[in-house]
Amino acid sequence: MSRALDAPTTDRAHADAEAAALVRAWVGRDGSPRMLIDRIGGVDQVGVVERVGALRTRSIKKASKDWALRMAIRMMDLTTLEGKDTPGKVRGLCAKAIRPDPGDPSIPSVAAVCVYPALVPVAKEALARTGIRVASVATGFPSGQTFTDIKLAETRAAVAAGADEVDMVIDRGAFLAGDYATVFDEIVAVKEASGPAHLKVILETGELETFDNVRRASILAMAAGADFIKTSTGKVSPAATLPVTLVMLEAIRDFHRRTGRIVGMKPAGGIRTAKEAVQYLVVLYETLGPRWMTPDLFRFGASSLLNDVIQQLHKERSGRYDGPDYVTLD
Repeated sequence: MSRALDAPTTDRAHADAEAAALVRAWVGRDGSPRMLIDRIGGVDQVGVVERVGALRTRSIKKASKDWALRMAIRMMDLTTLEGKDTPGKVRGLCAKAIRPDPGDPSIPSVAAVCVYPALVPVAKEALARTGIRVASVATGFPSGQTFTDIKLAETRAAVAAGADEVDMVIDRGAFLAGDYATVFDEIVAVKEASGPAHLKVILETGELETFDNVRRASILAMAAGADFIKTSTGKVSPAATLPVTLVMLEAIRDFHRRTGRIVGMKPAGGIRTAKEAVQYLVVLYETLGPRWMTPDLFRFGASSLLNDVIQQLHKERSGRYDGPDYVTLD
């Protein structure tokens, strides 16, 4: 099976066959998305909450904390997804992505910049030769409530414009109605339409209502070919939470054990402080281990998070916080 950052095939028949093979690996026989969902066990909600509560209390020594904060920056998808986004704003965000703190060259660059499809060419030009990826939302973001042909056309257009990664949204209405085949087939089709781009599948967990549904949607997305699964668009509350992230990480662990395929994870929306970022990394490490402690397999969807992490790094070094005007307002 392909690894998380391998380029997906552009052959639709191959994409369909790979998705079918992943379903068979889970259900143990020829089956459908419905059979896949029926074979997925439930989630112990009390156990998840207790596990997260215990992991929140873990303390990290100073050297490890510095490493974790720098890793959090390297894992960020620095994001702007507003109706008032302009080319100038995107160029400014790209400059910050390259050099998050102009006064401290030791601060690493972020993993990617995430923008709307029409602004992909601007970001691509601004990030040329930096190694920072350009991510684009697509498929009728954030609702996903549009025609499949339009979703595929938007995906192809974003990739043609230069997107290295595509963040798609699932049809939550279809999922909640039990129409798992529609959700599955759309992900397979978007995977094919993404061509060489890396595909992140947004579940919008705040609309899925239960931990059981989060687990089902996670497995469904991975079986359909997602390179990453992602919590949220950032437009719905609640967005990312530690308990939901734990449920998704455990689904990734179980999927890897069953199929051998490695899938990444992206919590997004509502993660604003360095302390929260470190807690997410602790949960990641304790659930999936050191192999997933890389930007290739874990990302934060972030806008304001970067500023707090920079300030926390300075505080760890100097013993005091910077003034409020030290970092830029995004």
